[in-house]
Amino acid sequence: MAGKISSLLSPSRIALDVKSTQRTAALHEVAKLLADHPAVTNFDGFYRELLARDRLETTCIGHAVSLPHARTEHVKSIALAVGRSDTFIRCGESADEQVRLIFMLGTPKTNPADYLAIVSALCKLLKHEVNRTAFLTAGTPEEFIAAVAAAEERLLAPTSV
Repeated sequence: MAGKISSLLSPSRIALDVKSTQRTAALHEVAKLLADHPAVTNFDGFYRELLARDRLETTCIGHAVSLPHARTEHVKSIALAVGRSDTFIRCGESADEQVRLIFMLGTPKTNPADYLAIVSALCKLLKHEVNRTAFLTAGTPEEFIAAVAAAEERLLAPTSV
């Protein structure tokens, strides 16, 4: 795997104040964070494929979290951006499909194992309310990354029996 989620994050790729409340506009707002990412070789191509994937099936995974992603030849290594909104972003028709956290992932088509490992790691972190709360209350992108790193440490910590 490419490493911990926290190692994929950069303060410049985290927007803690997503303004858009409509899905496509919010996705574009977060995707723009990846426009100059060194791993993204063709931003327009990546973004088109991301939207196409999002239209196929909702990327809302519950708990007010969305995981839009694209496996594409327009990305040469894993690229991750995060958006957070103070209000709900509508992702679908049901109340379960409203989100405040968007974890946007671009991965190369040639490495499905890394893609699956990253998605799995994100889901493990995001299923815990304490982690989501920390992500929703981080005051700066650096605090957000620290919250992700702390969540990873708790996940990896040995449990007492």
